[in-house]
Amino acid sequence: MADENQNHEEPVIRDKRRIDPETGEVRQPDPDAEGAPAQGAPEATGDEATDAAASVASEDDVDELTVDDILNAANAEVQEPSDEHLADLKRITAEYANYRKRTEANREVERERAVGAAVAVLLPVLDDLDRAEKHGDLEGDAPFATIAAKLRGSVEKLGLTAFGEVGEAFDPQRHEAIFQQPADDVEIDTVADVVETGYTLGGTLLRAAKVVVKTPQ
Repeated sequence: MADENQNHEEPVIRDKRRIDPETGEVRQPDPDAEGAPAQGAPEATGDEATDAAASVASEDDVDELTVDDILNAANAEVQEPSDEHLADLKRITAEYANYRKRTEANREVERERAVGAAVAVLLPVLDDLDRAEKHGDLEGDAPFATIAAKLRGSVEKLGLTAFGEVGEAFDPQRHEAIFQQPADDVEIDTVADVVETGYTLGGTLLRAAKVVVKTPQ
């Protein structure tokens, strides 16, 4: 028992206070103290000291973040997809508007084509009415004149428009010249006579007018 008490080591108590309470002077680091650099160990280089200082500064910056900073960062992350979704919505809306415009335009073209096909079969009848009118057969209140007026009014309601008048300028896009005659009284190509009336339906040319053209000498 006596040997065991003699071999028992007493606890070591170290005073880590930086200021000596008796002398009031700053104590020098104890090389045997915990955390002190061991003798012969290399001291920290300048780069290592800089990295350590940067690490501490970084930790300090993280600690300085406030709740408002975190909320603002979260709102910024949420705002980006909202702007993207808004741009997609605007693009889809514009595409749908263009689609509606194209559909309406195509529908109008198809309607004019269908009406034009139906009216085209009546053009020979209208030509006969024009010839009868030139011969004076549609004058007065004769039954034939009344029928001709009703027929012409019906096709006009469908959008059919007649063109081709004596004295108007010759337009190769709308007129078909079947004969040309030089003349001194014109300065440009001018319609001298309408052999067959031309017709348009809306913006579609159904038939060009066949005309006699005066050309300047």
